[in-house]
Amino acid sequence: MRPMHVLDIYHADMHELLAPALHRFVAVAQDGNLTRAAERIGVPQPTLSRSIARLEDDLGIALFRRVGRGLRLTPAGRTLQTRAEAALAELAAATAELAGDADPATGLVTLGFLGTLGPEVVPRILRGFRDAHPRIRIDLVQTQHAALLDRVRDGTVDLALTSPMPDEPGLVANALAEEELRLTVPSGHRLADEPVADLAEVAGEPFLQFARGYGLHGIVRAWCEQAGFRPRVAFEGGETATLRGLVGAGLGVALLPLGPDVPGVVQLPVRTPRTVRTLGMVHAAGGRRTVPVRDLCDFVAEHGPRLLGPDPRATVGR
Repeated sequence: MRPMHVLDIYHADMHELLAPALHRFVAVAQDGNLTRAAERIGVPQPTLSRSIARLEDDLGIALFRRVGRGLRLTPAGRTLQTRAEAALAELAAATAELAGDADPATGLVTLGFLGTLGPEVVPRILRGFRDAHPRIRIDLVQTQHAALLDRVRDGTVDLALTSPMPDEPGLVANALAEEELRLTVPSGHRLADEPVADLAEVAGEPFLQFARGYGLHGIVRAWCEQAGFRPRVAFEGGETATLRGLVGAGLGVALLPLGPDVPGVVQLPVRTPRTVRTLGMVHAAGGRRTVPVRDLCDFVAEHGPRLLGPDPRATVGR
């Protein structure tokens, strides 16, 4: 017989802790005898008797009547037994599910991330983490920066990979790496053959940028203001690949994360201002994190500076 794990105890006892009155009532209803029920559930008989009496007082109705040395349910007691058994079964199933999610070996983590990190960075992180923790389950949530922070705040995302790093009570932010954005122009653009460019050189040109709610929306506008202009926005979007395709179609220029070569598109390093953003992880402060969540946080903290950087296998250039 395998030794009892702490999670087995959690699963077995949590619903009793949450609903002791119903648990004790159902035990007596099933056994029809206080002594046998008390022995079975490990509660002193006087305690069990007081618990049943208190439940009847609270409800204002008799649940049992004595028959010889035993107890028989009243009609009200039979009604409560049916509903209580169903409720306790649901509660037991819920605690079992929670126990499974918290299991160190097979638990669940919800990882949120920016869309720009989806094609390369997140797969690299998950590949490395899965090597060390092959059975941990990971739910993925891809959305914009503002929505990621909301989900970390309300607990529906355990860990978020995002930018910029928030500075607010209740959130823990760890900067891990920097990501370069390049001035992305059509191959026929007047700057396409230059080795580098200043952002001010595209002032007044149609600009393609990320929509509000995306972290890069505010970052890119701030860089443009540093360069002395406000971008003349032609299109807004949320997918890097879409914006890069619009650039290739000659519909404008953009500041986009460094990516692989795309026909008809040139990625120019920016001389001024410095178009580099900080990437990192964010999780809620305080509270009890499960072992799987802590394991993923620790893995990202240790390996993030390398895994969040550019993939050396990517072909990048003009």
